[in-house]
Amino acid sequence: MSAPEVILLGMTEEALVDNGFELESGVPAVADYRQLRTACGLSARSVDAAEVGLPNSWYGITVRHGGAPVGMGRIVGDGGCFFQVVDRCAPPSAYVSLIADGDAHHLYRKFGFIETAPGSIGMHRVRGG
Repeated sequence: MSAPEVILLGMTEEALVDNGFELESGVPAVADYRQLRTACGLSARSVDAAEVGLPNSWYGITVRHGGAPVGMGRIVGDGGCFFQVVDRCAPPSAYVSLIADGDAHHLYRKFGFIETAPGSIGMHRVRGG
C-alpha cells in the first residue's frame, strides 16, 4: 500500500483534509471509477455499465491526493428503507448492506459489518452467465 492508501483508512474528514486529501462530492468519473475498482482488487466494470450506473447513485464521493483519485464511495438504494454500502444520513432503522469483492470483507469488518450467514445468504447472478 502506498502512503495515501494507508492514511485514508479510518480517518475523519477533518484529518483527511489536514493530511492533503481532497474530498469531492459526487460520483467519480467513469475512468476514475474503473481504475479505482481494479487498483484495490475489486472486479472490473465495463465503460458502458459504469456510464449507466454511476449517474443512478444515491450519493458518491471521490477522495484525491495530489490531484489523483485514491479512494471513492458510492451509495445506492431506494432512499428510505435500504442502502447498499453506507449512509450516515440514513434513518436508524435502515438496513445497510454491502457486497465485499475479494478481500474487501477484511476492511468492512473493521467498520462493524458482519457476515450475514446463516441468518441470510447473499446471492448473485451475472446476466448472460
